Amino acid sequence: MQPTSGDATTATATVCQDSAVGAIAQSDSAEPPSDHSGRPQSWMSGLRPADPGPRFDPSVPHPARVYAFWLGGKDHYPADRKAAEDVIRSRPQVVEGARATRPFLARVVRYLAGEHGIRQFLDIGTGLPAPDNTHEVAQRIAPNCRIVYVDTDPLVLVHARALLTSTDQGCCDYLDADLRDTPAIVAGAARTLDLAQPVAVLLLAILHFIPDADDPARIVATLTRALAPGSFVAITQLTGDFAPSQVTAGIAAYNTVVPAGVVARTHSQVTALFGGLPLVAPGVVPVTEWRPSPTSASPCPADLYAGLARVPRTRM
Repeated sequence: MQPTSGDATTATATVCQDSAVGAIAQSDSAEPPSDHSGRPQSWMSGLRPADPGPRFDPSVPHPARVYAFWLGGKDHYPADRKAAEDVIRSRPQVVEGARATRPFLARVVRYLAGEHGIRQFLDIGTGLPAPDNTHEVAQRIAPNCRIVYVDTDPLVLVHARALLTSTDQGCCDYLDADLRDTPAIVAGAARTLDLAQPVAVLLLAILHFIPDADDPARIVATLTRALAPGSFVAITQLTGDFAPSQVTAGIAAYNTVVPAGVVARTHSQVTALFGGLPLVAPGVVPVTEWRPSPTSASPCPADLYAGLARVPRTRM
């Protein structure tokens, strides 16, 4: 699960070649040296905002930091670890679900950049930097790819600006906007991306933070209406279809302590999020079953659906 929440304000800072490290200091959050399974933690940003401001409170569990714990990272505080472990006790597979999103991201970006020539990506709900970020995967295939990362949390954005740096030919931009404020996202993205050309929108582990009352299908439809024909939309979404009682318990544990609550959706509800756009084979499937590598090991269970749809060349 990755986050989006907060104000619908917008502020961009294009960083194509410089790393914007000036606002960052070394982390002092005293994380343990290994994750919940005892395995050494494999990555960390090692950074925190020098002046986090009033929106930063390490005593309140934060979705991006909880997610970082499940990924095996080190950018989290005791409150985040407690929340993450509470969910693990109810549904241990939450860890595999979080970790399954990263290889899906890599697979779908490689597929789009390598097989469809997509050179523009709009990654909404960025989360804290982790291995194989969108621009790294895309620019290994085509160094001139342009990526806009969107999040609404200042901690996430300051890490992103420092660490998600582009190739000389490509570009990374960072947009502070709430997913529900689609006009702000479209306007901000247009400063870096050419919306007259195809764009891939990545909504990975983000729509389950949008309650039904906020109409996530409408949000997706509004975004896709701004895209050129030949664009794509990728979605991963939490589901309780595979273990209803355990996932319900895990969600209850999470929503009790994390301000940005989550909602699980069924296969038909996830499919409906695409708004009738034609789905790329194999359609909406468990995240580990979406075009897996032939050499990959047998996947562990993950409570996520994944799918990719294309904006048709001819609009209906």
